[in-house]
Amino acid sequence: MDWGTELWDQFEVLERHTQWGLDLLDKYVKFVKERAEVEQAYAKQLRSLVKKYLPKRPTKDDPEVKFSQQQSFVQLLQEVNDFAGQRELVAESLGIRVCLELAKYSQEMKQERKMHFQEGRRAQQQLENGFKQLETSKRKFERDCREAEKAAHTAERLDQDINATKADVEKAKQQAHLRNHMAEESKNEYAAQLQRFNRDQAHFYFSQMPQIFDKLQDMDERRATRLGAGYGLLSEAELQDSQVLIELHKSGFARPGDLEFEDFSQVMNRVPSDSSLGTPDCRPELRAASSRSRAKRWPFGKKNKPRPPSLSLLGGHLPSTLSDGPPSPRSGRDPLAILSEISKSVKPRLASFRSLRGGRGTVVTEDFSHLPPEQQRKRLQQQLEERNRELQKEEDQREALKKMKDVYEKTPQMGDPASLEPRIAETLGNIERLKLEVQKYEAWLAEAESRVLSNRGDSLSRHSRPPDPPATAPPDSSSSSNNSGSQDNKESSSEEPPSEEGQDTPIYTEFDEDFEEPASPIGQCVAIYHFEGSSEGTISMSEGEDLSLMEEDKGDGWTRVRRKQGGEGYVPTSYLRVTLN
Repeated sequence: MDWGTELWDQFEVLERHTQWGLDLLDKYVKFVKERAEVEQAYAKQLRSLVKKYLPKRPTKDDPEVKFSQQQSFVQLLQEVNDFAGQRELVAESLGIRVCLELAKYSQEMKQERKMHFQEGRRAQQQLENGFKQLETSKRKFERDCREAEKAAHTAERLDQDINATKADVEKAKQQAHLRNHMAEESKNEYAAQLQRFNRDQAHFYFSQMPQIFDKLQDMDERRATRLGAGYGLLSEAELQDSQVLIELHKSGFARPGDLEFEDFSQVMNRVPSDSSLGTPDCRPELRAASSRSRAKRWPFGKKNKPRPPSLSLLGGHLPSTLSDGPPSPRSGRDPLAILSEISKSVKPRLASFRSLRGGRGTVVTEDFSHLPPEQQRKRLQQQLEERNRELQKEEDQREALKKMKDVYEKTPQMGDPASLEPRIAETLGNIERLKLEVQKYEAWLAEAESRVLSNRGDSLSRHSRPPDPPATAPPDSSSSSNNSGSQDNKESSSEEPPSEEGQDTPIYTEFDEDFEEPASPIGQCVAIYHFEGSSEGTISMSEGEDLSLMEEDKGDGWTRVRRKQGGEGYVPTSYLRVTLN
């Protein structure tokens, strides 16, 4: 694992971590420097102590030097003096080999870190400038389209006005031609700018920033190795800090994809001819598209917008139209159509350096869906392990209570067996509750793991080899439309007798005899890679082929599509670029 791949969206985290590493290096240099000063002071005090107790008179003039006791004491003082010399050598070695070299190395690391982060901020600023230019060209294109439509309306009105002069009509037609030409130029400019921004964004996320982060990782590991040389035995532990940082801060989000082209010229009239003008197609989509484009979030925005509410397919609740059973035919609204409209309104959020940080108003959910995918998976794994430990503890307690009850029944004088019934019942209730929680967390964990694998495959699919298809088999196409609501009623269906209207019964059973309307596509998709559908339920597709999206991915990695020449089946989701209607 490397920082450029796993921590592509953690710019601020890497900035703090590398700064912390350099601060630790400076702290160690300061510690060694102070220790060398302590060693120098210690050696000085030892030499003063030795000087204080050495004989004042020369050895040949001192009669006491002839005694072995005095000679031994003098030798002891000389040993202490030699020890003081060793402390001075240690202090000198620490000052030269550790303090001076590590201080110089720290300055080099600071310069290298500064250079890498300046390069990263410069690349980020260039991408922001490219996005601003893209927004400017898009607004110009939108404005020119409105002006062209207005000029076409004016020309048509003057052409139909009997009081207008021929010169006024010709002038209006020329103005309409001019405005339409300007709109076409704006459209070409916007398309070119969009293509340039998508190319720059892909280069930024998949090449430029990963290289910078890999350089930072190499710098940090070299710093840890150098610091480990000073630590000695701590070097092996320090080399694992890169992996620990990934485990702590890996978000699991997919890299942002290409932005879609928004064609504002669909509502433009045709260019007025000399004989007549086309009837304008007055639609409100232009204004709606404008409001949607303004509502889109710039990836480097500082404020996080709340995530859209999830549907029951994602763990939430469906509208009352769907949850209360099949509606009356008088309502005129198909619940499946309502579900399709709601799913279209849910837009995936765009990941970036700043927008992926949690806001202060984040609502903590039981399934940890407020966390990034990778962190959600870890928290769910922890909760599942904790529930399993509690479940094992409760089962052991139940067995102990049963044995105690058997002893009480065989030996009544030791206790009343009936007194254990409340505790046994409470233990059984706890076991059932924990089993349900274990099943719940297992389902959430499976969904989170599939989301992490899907994000990782989607983010690298456009710039790498084709990813491996999902390990699980594709779902049965005959029952795929009814699988979304079967999860909530799994347990109740096993205990209650089957009703007259099962879960797989269509909503309008009374109309099945008259007609069966084929399902309409909910979007379009393009095959990024070639796929050979060899297993049951799958379908083959060629690279670049346009397909109709019939059913979105339910979390298992498969998506149901329909080919234009006929045929319908499942293909890997990571092999597609999907666009909802």
